[in-house]
Amino acid sequence: MNTEPERGILIFDRMEELLEKEESFALVTVVKGPPVGEKMIVFPDQKSGVDFEGSLGNRDLDRVVSRDARGELAAGRSGVRNYGESGEAREEVIQVFVESFIQPPQLLIVGAVDFTAALVKIGKVLGYRVTVCDAREVFATTQRFPLADEVIVEWPNKLIEKFRQTLGVRDAVCILTHDAKFDVPAIVSALTTEVGYIGVMGSRKTHEDRINRLLEVGVTSEEIKRLRSPIGLDIGSRTPEETAISIVAEIISLRTGRSSKSLSETSGAIHD
Repeated sequence: MNTEPERGILIFDRMEELLEKEESFALVTVVKGPPVGEKMIVFPDQKSGVDFEGSLGNRDLDRVVSRDARGELAAGRSGVRNYGESGEAREEVIQVFVESFIQPPQLLIVGAVDFTAALVKIGKVLGYRVTVCDAREVFATTQRFPLADEVIVEWPNKLIEKFRQTLGVRDAVCILTHDAKFDVPAIVSALTTEVGYIGVMGSRKTHEDRINRLLEVGVTSEEIKRLRSPIGLDIGSRTPEETAISIVAEIISLRTGRSSKSLSETSGAIHD
């Protein structure tokens, strides 16, 4: 008895259920190779102890494809990937299409400064929906940041308040203004959201002054622990582009809970 149609129906019934609940997931379909037509549903995290439902017919292939699909899902992307029969990289025996059912994560950049264009570019490469905000109309222009999804002239704290209901753990706020009259109100507003990452640019001296100002306006020491300030990982960045990489590396590290150490200094699964 051929059960292929039955499995397909079960997958689509499950998809309908997840869509009704507005839950995030990725649908993986084999479009080329021996298990063509096979499907699996991949979740952003474990649901009832499982990472995915369904199978592509090979346990190793399931493991590798589900891992990669979670990466696409986290970035809000869909696309084609190629594998060997057991999930080997750089082979094209099996081709799958990953379709993400999720909104892309948001990257809200406060401050239209020299570092902003580089961070916009890196953010877009990683699949973020990027918004640039600055209260100074002469700096916040689409001509300066053509890759940004939105460039908004607004006081940063007011814009963050407007975004409050949409900012979640997958999203990031990067405050690059280097100016207390913008930084402090923006940080206070960001701390009222569920955003997963709040990074603030500045020297260590600026950071100390900023902390004192935040304490003066009633921000608690526990809330201050949420801040990544000075922003980014210590990788020796000098240029705006290198600084942008250090920032997104810190965002990824915080989101995944990984150590940020070199892989040569760690053990266990890599890129998992």
